[in-house]
Amino acid sequence: MIAAPGLAHDTLLPRPPGGLAPGALLALLVHGALIVALTLSVQWRSQPADVVSAELWAAVPQTAAPRAEAVMPAPPTPPAPTPPPPVAAPAPAAPPVADAQIAIEKARREKDERERAAQERAERKKAERDKAAREKAEREKADQLKRQEAAKKREAEQRAEKRAEEERLAAQREANLERLLGQAGATGSPSATGTDLRNAAPSASYVGRLVGVIKPNIVFADKVPGNPAAEVEVSATASGSIIARRLRKSSGNKEWDEAVLRAIDRTGTLPRDVDGRVPTNIVISFRPQE
Repeated sequence: MIAAPGLAHDTLLPRPPGGLAPGALLALLVHGALIVALTLSVQWRSQPADVVSAELWAAVPQTAAPRAEAVMPAPPTPPAPTPPPPVAAPAPAAPPVADAQIAIEKARREKDERERAAQERAERKKAERDKAAREKAEREKADQLKRQEAAKKREAEQRAEKRAEEERLAAQREANLERLLGQAGATGSPSATGTDLRNAAPSASYVGRLVGVIKPNIVFADKVPGNPAAEVEVSATASGSIIARRLRKSSGNKEWDEAVLRAIDRTGTLPRDVDGRVPTNIVISFRPQE
């Protein structure tokens, strides 16, 4: 069937809007009905149910089984406590620049002090070694000088002894020569042992003269108790040169005896007697107090 052209056109076309009032009213009615239904439903569920009791009897007595105890489920095992995360130690704060500089300066000063102390110790040891070396050199030099002086003294003594020996030998040769030359005119007997041309003794005053000549050469400051005498035999040439002396009798004081012998050596020559001669052998006595 073919619809009329005007009807088909109206059905397919959208209807013009009729406003919001009808839709809103319909929505309010539906919500109100829903609220009423919910209210009734809640009230029906809140009414107490009817309680009906009934007793059951069995033909054969039966014992009820023990009531099963309600098995309580084991409480759940609590999870192991999670260890707290390690707390990171705070990083040390960097020292201030000023403290670091102070530490560096302190270390430098300590190092300088150690080096200075070591240098002072080394210098002190060197000074001690130098001082010991100087003292050793001075001691060696002093010892060498002493040895040289001792050697010079020995040499001088040896020269003096040699010169005295030469003089003694020369005097002895002179005496022998004079004795040989004088034997031609000698007046002594064949058995005489003298060396003079004639027998004669020194005069009474000659010994005193000898003591007066020799005693001024005695150097002796000590006092000898008892005034002892030292007897000395003196040998001389015809000219008076002393060629030998020896101590015939000690005074008992060694210093006085030696002083007398040294004085004779200093004298060197005996004076002539009143007759112009010098005795070849004579004994002289010397006392400290004369």
